[in-house]
Amino acid sequence: MKNHIVHLDQSDYPGQIGFSEVFNAAVPMVDRHLEEGRGEKTVIRCVDGTTVSYRQLQQRVNQCGNFLLANGFKSGDRILLIVKDCPEFFYLFWGAIKTGVIPVPINTILRGKDYCYFIDDLQCRGLFYSGMYSHEVLPAIGLANHHPDYLYSVDAPDKPLLAELESFSDQLEAQPASADDDCFILYSSGSTGHPKGAVHSHRNLMVTCIRFGQQTLNLTSDDVIFSAAKLFFAYGLGGANNFVLWAGASVILDPQRPTPESVIHLLQGYQPSIFFGVPTLYAGLLKAASKQAFDVSSLRLCSSAGEALPAELFIQWQRTTGLSLLDGIGSTENLAHFLCNPIGREKEGTSGLELPGYQARIIDDEGSEVPAGETGQLIIKGESMATRYWNNPEKTADTMVDGWLHTGDSYSQDEQGYFHCHGRNDDMLKVGGIWCSPLEIEGKLFEHPKVLEAAVVGAADDNGLIKPKAFLVTKEEIKDIQQFKDELKDLCKKGLAPYKYPRWFELVNELPKTATGKIQRFRLRSRSS
Repeated sequence: MKNHIVHLDQSDYPGQIGFSEVFNAAVPMVDRHLEEGRGEKTVIRCVDGTTVSYRQLQQRVNQCGNFLLANGFKSGDRILLIVKDCPEFFYLFWGAIKTGVIPVPINTILRGKDYCYFIDDLQCRGLFYSGMYSHEVLPAIGLANHHPDYLYSVDAPDKPLLAELESFSDQLEAQPASADDDCFILYSSGSTGHPKGAVHSHRNLMVTCIRFGQQTLNLTSDDVIFSAAKLFFAYGLGGANNFVLWAGASVILDPQRPTPESVIHLLQGYQPSIFFGVPTLYAGLLKAASKQAFDVSSLRLCSSAGEALPAELFIQWQRTTGLSLLDGIGSTENLAHFLCNPIGREKEGTSGLELPGYQARIIDDEGSEVPAGETGQLIIKGESMATRYWNNPEKTADTMVDGWLHTGDSYSQDEQGYFHCHGRNDDMLKVGGIWCSPLEIEGKLFEHPKVLEAAVVGAADDNGLIKPKAFLVTKEEIKDIQQFKDELKDLCKKGLAPYKYPRWFELVNELPKTATGKIQRFRLRSRSS
């Protein structure tokens, strides 16, 4: 059997995905493009003017793999990547995979104490970082109990990674592996507690490219992709790396944290056809659009994830731009979406339908499926689930049960089969003995024209009973705060069941979020206790 082959049997929908006995994902993702005549095509365009062709990508990946081997890295060793969105990320990520070394991209906006945790948890052999993060990375090295053998700044002024690679061969045979072997690790965003390292196989990477990138988004080699979501977490890694390479497309990279202004500039200057963003960013873009129109004519598809997309935001985006938003949900454990709104059949306020190759169930506390319309716990099964959590067998056993992932999300399913998000299981509020969803209340608050963002948590009243409390970011300065609060209260009382209206409203400059755009409600709960 020929090595490193992915086979999709399309005789039955959605088709069975098969892999050759020897399979290393770097071969179909990087090497294949030269065989298909794509060598001179630009794969990476950076906002600083740097471009990389598919031929150059393969050469640098091979050089990087040889660089790792020459420095004593062996199959199974872990390397931490605290690297900005840049070509060097691609070289290190795929160079490691091609040699059997396990790359571990890490959130680049954390603090030194957080990096200590990753260093010690992984017992990593090497740590590669961008210089702009040295003020957090270097102290972490000194504080960690484990000390990596190799520490390297990829853009060091004296000898950056690109200069280092020039002395290594651009020819490299892929380390023999199987589709089920460990390929890379991604840590959860850590919205509660310590992040967990989801261990992914070569198979998982390919499955998400086919099920989401190919069969759901219909990505082709003609697409130009921009992802505001960064490469260090699952949504961004898929949108700006994996799906790009599988489709033979091109990607635009910007190392800076996205703002509405920077995204507008990029959309107009680089004319992407696909955009990956989070609800908070779409809200910011709409606010910017209310002051100055911008051109989105190059876009054919917009994706939203990271947090449930309010129905009103979907409607406003479509009304303002003429474009639909494909809202969906994925997880670090599944690497990409498992639910998404289908193109042309979007339903506002929902996470869509099951993707090809995935199953979703909504269960009660006893594990029985709940009837349509009732809320329960979402569990999912699919071909891209992580094999385990790194160094955490207890959490693995609790979360990954008989092939099903317990997502921790509360959901219901309507008669049409669309899935409705009601927040995290631990975010649900019990008011007067009745469960209610913070997302439902937030969606109603969002209908007020002056509300930009909203987050609802439970707070205790004078009797110690839990009632909803709303934290709000407004689009403009509020002159009469009491009148504004009265308007919000009246809006909720008229549009929601009586017990669901917020008893308190607090205006804030910003909401605490993870790097993936998820609101950290546990931080707001601590402020309300």
